Amino acid sequence: ALASMLIAKGGWPDKWTIIWILVAMVSARTAAMSFNRIVDRHIDAQNPRTQNREIPAGKVSVAEAAALVNISSAIFLFAAFRLGTLTFWLAFPALFMLFFYSYCKRFTSLAHLVLGLCLGIAPVGAWLAVKQSFALAPLVLAAAIMFWVAGFDIIYATMDAEFDRKMRLHSMVQRFGIPGALNVARLFHLLFIGLLFWFGTLAGLSVWFSYAVGLIALFLLIEHAIVNPNDLRRVNAAFFTFNGIISVVFLAVVVAEIFYLHPA
Repeated sequence: ALASMLIAKGGWPDKWTIIWILVAMVSARTAAMSFNRIVDRHIDAQNPRTQNREIPAGKVSVAEAAALVNISSAIFLFAAFRLGTLTFWLAFPALFMLFFYSYCKRFTSLAHLVLGLCLGIAPVGAWLAVKQSFALAPLVLAAAIMFWVAGFDIIYATMDAEFDRKMRLHSMVQRFGIPGALNVARLFHLLFIGLLFWFGTLAGLSVWFSYAVGLIALFLLIEHAIVNPNDLRRVNAAFFTFNGIISVVFLAVVVAEIFYLHPA
């Protein structure tokens, strides 16, 4: 979202645009994750990996979590309103998509892509907040993020393979088995890298952005290399560490492009 904002403006927008974009990002994510915890509370209570989450552990009541969903949703809609008429009206279907995701694993193995789409909304929203109009570049970035997130969510889902089978929950792991699902994740990440190169071209970024995308590809190769279908002990390292690094690298190279390589 921040990278999209900087590219759309060609630098820093006014401080209130930055503030309301940040407020929208945090409140939307809080609403979505709180809603997910409510919807999945009975499933989480039966999964040894998640039974210590706040609601099944009794640390937070459903009513308290629901209040957080409502408050966060209201803040998100208000932030979207402050960012413009277009962002305000599109905030409603965006919020619907964020909530809809929580039900997807109950009926489709495409839930990973829905999650990716939810996160892919962010750069489009930030672009609209600055430009007040659509463009191809943020849509390509949204597609890239969709495949990136779907890929690493498949890797994460391998940890719940047996539990999801028992609960009849859907995922690429259940559909193709762990080795097959990891191959799908590799395909999604190849698409992610290709779309990032396309985004760089559309956004007019330099060869340094291409080098950064190459570095991101290297991190993804390492991420996939350390996850073995027969040994899933390093899934958390692959999921959290490398994807966190990729996020930082991406934002850092965009900042460098905007302020140092092509300053306004």
